[in-house]
Amino acid sequence: MIEAEDVGGVHVKYLYHCHRQLWLYARGVRPEHLNATVQLGEAVHETSYTRSSPVDLGAAKLDHLDGAAWVHEVKSSGKPSRADEAQVMHYCYRLRAIGVDAQGGILHYPKTRRTSRLPYTGQAERQAEADIDAVLTVVRAPVSPPRPARTACRGCSYLDYCWND
Repeated sequence: MIEAEDVGGVHVKYLYHCHRQLWLYARGVRPEHLNATVQLGEAVHETSYTRSSPVDLGAAKLDHLDGAAWVHEVKSSGKPSRADEAQVMHYCYRLRAIGVDAQGGILHYPKTRRTSRLPYTGQAERQAEADIDAVLTVVRAPVSPPRPARTACRGCSYLDYCWND
């Protein structure tokens, strides 16, 4: 079963999106590649900021770390979400754990040509630790969390899986 060091950015993002999605993802249910929204996000990622290199931390893969130790993440949505913010702070937490003094995160939204800069603070560190604990609680549950209202599932790659009655 998953341990704290196995929790990656996708786990944290799904924690904020949907606990059922997180629970299924942790068990290897991965329908993302069949979803048009996910495919669009991958295309945006591949065509935006092409001069930056991804950083692989094992369980976590971040889009780019600049020379001033700011984590850059490219998002396909048009506006910031709590999930985006939590994910980038998780990456800062992981970097600090290996001795890189991450300053914070910069979220890039090419669709709207906006960025959001989030400094890494003591509060962000405490929240990142709480998020890891929350991920572990969700994924270690013996049964799947209930599905949310169908309206909350619009665009989700797990829609067919959850609502195939």
